[in-house]
Amino acid sequence: MTHIAVLDIGKTNAKVVVLDAETGAEIASARTPNTVLTDGPYPHYDVEALWAFALDAFRRFAADPGFDTISITTHGASAALLDADGELVLPVLDYEHEYPAEIRAAYDTLRPPFAETFSPRLAMGLNLGAQLHYQKAAFPEAFARVAAIVTYPQYWAARLTGIAANEVTSLGCHTDLWNPKTGSYSALVDTLGIRPLMAPVRPAFDALGLVLPEIAAVIGTSVPVHCGIHDSNASLLPHLVGRKAPFSVVSTGTWVINFAVGGDLAHLDPARDTLANVDAYGRAVPSSRFMGGREFEMLSAEIGNVSEEEATAALPSVIAKGMMLLPNVVSGSGPFPGRKSRWVNAEGASRAERHAAACLYLALMNEACLGLIGAGGPTVVEGPFAANGLYRTLLAALTGRPVIAVPGSTGTSQGAALLAGIAPVAAPETHVAPSAVPGLDAYRTAWLAA
Repeated sequence: MTHIAVLDIGKTNAKVVVLDAETGAEIASARTPNTVLTDGPYPHYDVEALWAFALDAFRRFAADPGFDTISITTHGASAALLDADGELVLPVLDYEHEYPAEIRAAYDTLRPPFAETFSPRLAMGLNLGAQLHYQKAAFPEAFARVAAIVTYPQYWAARLTGIAANEVTSLGCHTDLWNPKTGSYSALVDTLGIRPLMAPVRPAFDALGLVLPEIAAVIGTSVPVHCGIHDSNASLLPHLVGRKAPFSVVSTGTWVINFAVGGDLAHLDPARDTLANVDAYGRAVPSSRFMGGREFEMLSAEIGNVSEEEATAALPSVIAKGMMLLPNVVSGSGPFPGRKSRWVNAEGASRAERHAAACLYLALMNEACLGLIGAGGPTVVEGPFAANGLYRTLLAALTGRPVIAVPGSTGTSQGAALLAGIAPVAAPETHVAPSAVPGLDAYRTAWLAA
């Protein structure tokens, strides 16, 4: 391989990129919004607009710079219902659609226990099983025509190759459909009566086949298409290739998603926003999350600009007077559900002190998330939080484990490109060894008590 094209469909935007197989560098790209349509039976993705965009990008990039294969990654919590001709029976449902109360109540009686699926009950259609139940219950005549159910990355692979497949990273991301301990479908598949409809499970790394002849004629090249991968697992994959367990990955953006590679499933608590994801090799990965990026964005807008030097200098006074920010700045997720954020001992505090307390809050929330999933070994922080020196120092001190900061992100596109067999891209790292922060242990005890 010299060049790999990746179709990367996120919830907000979609892109096609071409990556250099030797360096991992992005050498061509095209982007478009991922639009949700509100016509039809329910809100759904504009897959025809995405298809036209993808074909046009493949056509242009096949001419220059050229590519040898196609890989695919998409957001989770979506699937396609195909008829015997491979056409959609119903639109691809937007997972933010909220179902009628009676549909939700009926589904709650059907879904397997957390101990089987390690998939917590989530809102809207974030549990894919809830989507399938809704579509079957609300549209029985259409559902009767379904010949194959495929997860979302594999829908695009099927359109390109004519080969229907499913894949474990999308089946294993809080769908209720997968048992990560046995590596097989959960009881829900039989409860819903859809086992005969589920397309064969193929590894993410599989080349399903060449693009269909009619598509090759449109884009100007005949290349293989890889099965594809869920986007969070695409970001995780480079670390799995390049590091030995145990270690954890803290992927920061709007959400802070934590993966404990080599961690413990036994103590996951669905009430505290923990779950198991399934990696590209089919292994369960204990995971947790909180909306830390959104929270820090809100706090920073409220507090104003503070330099890292100013916040670090203010930290001792924050710890000494027990100035604290308690969860949750954004409700509805995280390790401390049902809590409403408040400041403690913050009267007359300076901006620098508030900023330092916010960094302490993030580090304490992150330590709690990592503890819930049995994290061990070094903690790899990628994304915006990797550039926050005070947060890095506090997280290393609180966990007693090294922090490895990787600015930017490994990227979903780069992770998907690894499916074609290229080496992971080397990125600059900052290593932070645990060091004592005076008063921090007592502060943590008081924060948890509060």
